[in-house]
Amino acid sequence: MSGNYDHLADRLDAVAEELDEIMFDQLREAAAEKTGRPADDKRLTQARRAIEKASHLLRGSDNGT
Repeated sequence: MSGNYDHLADRLDAVAEELDEIMFDQLREAAAEKTGRPADDKRLTQARRAIEKASHLLRGSDNGT
């Protein structure tokens, strides 16, 4: 399967990177405002992990992540 879906895995990797940027921006804002963990942080983290897992699966990686 690996190779056939690399283009999709690349797109998922880009989405994961975009989520990282959003999360870091929110964390910086929260730290500056001393408001604690952003409300969406847990949900975005879970989404990023799921996207990373899907990317690994599409690439044929079965390292348990």
